[in-house]
Amino acid sequence: MKNLVKSIAIVALTVGSMSVANAQKIAHISLDSLITMMPESKTAQEVAQKYLKDLETQVATMETELQTKYNDYMQNSASYSELVRGTKEKELQDLNKRIEDFKGQAQQDYQRKYGELSRPIYDKAKKGIEAVAKENGYKYVLDTSTGNVLYTETADDILALVKKKLDTMPAAVIPGASGSTPKTTPNKTTPKLGGK
Repeated sequence: MKNLVKSIAIVALTVGSMSVANAQKIAHISLDSLITMMPESKTAQEVAQKYLKDLETQVATMETELQTKYNDYMQNSASYSELVRGTKEKELQDLNKRIEDFKGQAQQDYQRKYGELSRPIYDKAKKGIEAVAKENGYKYVLDTSTGNVLYTETADDILALVKKKLDTMPAAVIPGASGSTPKTTPNKTTPKLGGK
């Protein structure tokens, strides 16, 4: 009987220790929050805003040209021959179409530029997460900002650890940025091009 109890105890300890050995350490982080905290995000936002402003300036110039030609047409259309009137109307329609096409292409170009500026920031954040996960023995790190986590038991939030790690890493290089990286966080919204 003593041997049976001893054998059961040994089996229980073995199974228990195997369960502990197989336990996976899981952590979570809000990647969006981390990205927002990174000073490079402010720099990228500033470069993106300058790029957007340049595009909006071009749109405004084109719209001013359209408005000037439209005003001229309205003031002088009574004196135009049928051929000149038709030509001026076609010119106004073509210019309006070019403006609309430019706005669509500019919005796509801005989105591409914003992605290009964001890539080094995401790469740095990912390296920081990987480093913290390895240093602390985490097998999985879940991104809670995407909403893809359907169920998870209590896990460690490593945002503070990764932020501390990122502070020791060199700044991400932002294409088109000059000077030092600021310490404030940007507004994460992606603006649309303005226009009439």
